[in-house]
Amino acid sequence: MRLKSTTDKVYAAGIAFAIVLAILRMFGMSLADFASLARAKLGATHITWQQADAVQLPFPNESFDLIVCQFGVMFFDKRRAYREVRRVLKPRGHFIFNVWDRLEYNDFTALVTAAAVDIFPDDPPLFFARIPHGYHDKDAIVADVRDAGFANVTLETVTLRSVAPSCRDAAVGLCQGTPLRSEIEARDPSKLAEVTDAGAARIAARFGSGPVDGMIQAHVVIAS
Repeated sequence: MRLKSTTDKVYAAGIAFAIVLAILRMFGMSLADFASLARAKLGATHITWQQADAVQLPFPNESFDLIVCQFGVMFFDKRRAYREVRRVLKPRGHFIFNVWDRLEYNDFTALVTAAAVDIFPDDPPLFFARIPHGYHDKDAIVADVRDAGFANVTLETVTLRSVAPSCRDAAVGLCQGTPLRSEIEARDPSKLAEVTDAGAARIAARFGSGPVDGMIQAHVVIAS
């Protein structure tokens, strides 16, 4: 499937939006500044950046040829969002999104989660298992998309490798650069470094202390 022309309209969304907002605030930039930067970088004038509610999209019916969501659907009401996507897609439009597979098929994340469980056995912070890796049942995903009105739905499981300069880089990214950090700090802020160190140790025990290379797995869905 490919876009037919440069006049085709595309809408992209994803959880990375929240991260982008935080970075923009750090540098005193607005969404308008970011959109201007993207237009200049890509040499394109038809790019717009707009914050929107996934379950109540602020666009007319049949507005887009393609909608793409990068690791985002796990974070909102999926069935409502799928119906909204169907509403704003043109009759022959496509919806492409991806979701993470089970936690155990994603090495670094699984090891960091296990480290957090060890440190908080009575109230483990299970952010990754509950949300990013909590929507992985292939039959359920396809059924949800079909229920929203999509007639043609394909799902492909993709396995790749995730690399990091060291076990500590991987642990810091997962423990301190994701919402797992908030769950750790809600239990005991002083334990953040301990969980990070424990996660790094688990990754090192399996992959070594140098550059690390672990499995990641996700489902890619195309619907029309």
